[in-house]
Amino acid sequence: MSEREQPETTRPAVTPPRSVPDTPASAPGAPPAGLRRELPAEVPPAAPRTAYGRTGASEAPRTTHPPQVSQKPQASETPAAGGPAEPGLTGRRRLVNGLWPPRVTRAQLIVALLLFGLGFGLAVQVASTSDTDSALRGARQEDLVRILDELDDRTERLEDEKQGLEKQREELENSSDQAEEARRQTIEKERQLGVLAGTVAAQGPGIEMTIEDTKGTVESDMLLDAIQELRAAGAEAIQVNGVRVVAGTYLSDADGGVSVDGNKIKSPYRFKVIGKPQDLEPALNIPGGVVQTLEKEQATVTVERTDKIVVDALRAPKRPDYARSSSR
Repeated sequence: MSEREQPETTRPAVTPPRSVPDTPASAPGAPPAGLRRELPAEVPPAAPRTAYGRTGASEAPRTTHPPQVSQKPQASETPAAGGPAEPGLTGRRRLVNGLWPPRVTRAQLIVALLLFGLGFGLAVQVASTSDTDSALRGARQEDLVRILDELDDRTERLEDEKQGLEKQREELENSSDQAEEARRQTIEKERQLGVLAGTVAAQGPGIEMTIEDTKGTVESDMLLDAIQELRAAGAEAIQVNGVRVVAGTYLSDADGGVSVDGNKIKSPYRFKVIGKPQDLEPALNIPGGVVQTLEKEQATVTVERTDKIVVDALRAPKRPDYARSSSR
């Protein structure tokens, strides 16, 4: 039987192909028309990528985005296909960019200057304190004993002066005739000032010190140290070889002796000092003090306590050239 004569029921049914609407021919490599209708009109189709992330040799040139819809890529986003790969900023790079170049404001500059001044002041104070501590730490035992004795003597003298002033105040407050009491205290104060100024003779307990300088090694600075030591110990009146020593006394070296306020004196040097003997003698005999220093210069020093010392050398009162009393 021929092929034409076979029954139609034995032929397999063939489904006719679906009719596809006519569409214009798309460019090579373009996506199907159905997918293209689902994308926004402004976004270009993505180019096919190879296994290494690059387009094939036959792909179409990359279409740039329109300016109105372009967005700036973030540092963490993946760069666009086909574009140059820019690495994102690391944490260290961001720190460097934040610190340099420095951005200093006026307020920060003022605060920095204030902190610098404060630090400089603290450094100076610490340095001065350290110098004082190191000086005391390196001092000898004799020097420390002498410093402590001087401090004790000054404290005691200040306490006595305080008690005397309080007594005067009580006498003024309790006196029936306050004007007469004030006059009496004024006269007494004048006498005390006269003793200190050397215009009035004085007497009282004290010491006598004699320095024998047979070698001629005693100089003016050694006698000045002795006077300063006596004053620090509470001496109220001092006389050296008939010359009254006051606040303005000066000493200098002279041929064969020492000059005191222009008056030349020679060995032996005799000191008459009025004050508390219990304070004056130890101040001269402390280790490393006046007596030991003079003995190292081969001088002989003798110190004697006595209940009555007469200081009768006087200084003529000198009228000051510029200073005037402020009381009216």
